[in-house]
Amino acid sequence: MQPHANTEKSIEITQKDLPLRCPMPDMLSWNSHPRVFLEIEKTNGEIICPYCSTKYVLKSN
Repeated sequence: MQPHANTEKSIEITQKDLPLRCPMPDMLSWNSHPRVFLEIEKTNGEIICPYCSTKYVLKSN
């Protein structure tokens, strides 16, 4: 996976990225806000970070 800039507003993730946390470890500015765990499994496969508004989409394999 390529590093993501925290300016990206939509990121596709896979099962291997779970449990989902934001910012993700491969983000360029990984310490831009407190780490939060996002329970994307309890949604319809989409969730938005309450800190940075990045939208995560769980890609089905």
